[in-house]
Amino acid sequence: MTDAMSRLLEQFRAGKPAALARAVSIVENHRPGFEQILSAVHPTLGRARRIGITGPPGAGKSTLTTRLARRYRDADLRVGIVAVDPTSPFTGGALLGDRIRMEEVALDPGVFIRSMATRGSLGGLATATREVCDVLDGFGMDIILLETVGVGQSELDISRAADTTLVVLVPESGDSIQTLKAGVMEIADVFAVNKADRPGADRLRNDIELMLGLRAGATMPNVPAHHGVDLRNLPDRDALRDAMNPARAARAAALEAEPVQWTPPVLRVIAAQNEGVDEVVDALDRHLRYLQASGDLRSRRRARLRERVMEVVDQQIRRRLWQDQDTLTWVDERLDALEAGTQVPFAVADALRARSAVLLTGAEYAPLQDG
Repeated sequence: MTDAMSRLLEQFRAGKPAALARAVSIVENHRPGFEQILSAVHPTLGRARRIGITGPPGAGKSTLTTRLARRYRDADLRVGIVAVDPTSPFTGGALLGDRIRMEEVALDPGVFIRSMATRGSLGGLATATREVCDVLDGFGMDIILLETVGVGQSELDISRAADTTLVVLVPESGDSIQTLKAGVMEIADVFAVNKADRPGADRLRNDIELMLGLRAGATMPNVPAHHGVDLRNLPDRDALRDAMNPARAARAAALEAEPVQWTPPVLRVIAAQNEGVDEVVDALDRHLRYLQASGDLRSRRRARLRERVMEVVDQQIRRRLWQDQDTLTWVDERLDALEAGTQVPFAVADALRARSAVLLTGAEYAPLQDG
């Protein structure tokens, strides 16, 4: 390890904001030494709550993120914000609009904001987003708010990167059919219908709750599926109303203090006017308690570690193969046979793996040395 890296890690452990910013930049851009930084913070991971915030463009994610950060700062918690912005396919640049919208908390010494460009990555997050979150976690942040780029129905990476996923929608998000679609509607632990002073907000909330009630099935445990409702077996009037109204059943289940199975609450929010934000914070806190009591928090974090190993393997294989000039030359030499149809890509791939065994298995990670 170089002297410069040793000094950086020393300042990082001492809580210097400048060291945090530099460490994040090194990790985000995979500059030399990024693996040593990630290794240094790894033993301390798991202390920070990671809250993912996703939804369509224009839903008010940045405004709501700012309001949540303000609430957590009022509780004397340190907040890290990772906001992912879209990247130009022509220049590779990005307008870091999220940072512009977060000026209310940008100067707070207890808040660290890093805007990241997607750089062509799909799924709503940049490639190094989870690594940057690890750095913020290792620095001692209590809360990490992770805001996705906002591209539509395919932003599913957030559910694997966060402990709790907050999906922000607006009345213009679509008709009732949209709420029945898989994908982003299934990853939500909490729904927030933002800009709820607009027409259609209450209908959207009802449509989402109806979808939750229909999907859960558990909201009507005494009702035989697909064969109608046996009203005689329902214990009371509330159960009868729940059986006849899945949306009401989902709303009631979402209010349970200690649920056996979590039902996402659907909350009314006007983030620009600071309305409904406290209810969102309360729902996020209730979900954390549910995760801790059910054991799902540990399961989610263990799954994240497994995926992290898989990501590192993918990155190393790609880097070792496609940055090796001999490998690229070998592939080029087989293009004529592929073009003529005398060889197929699968056979070439098998041969490539066989000839690249030494290249792929060689160790390159150097552990940090004490002192």
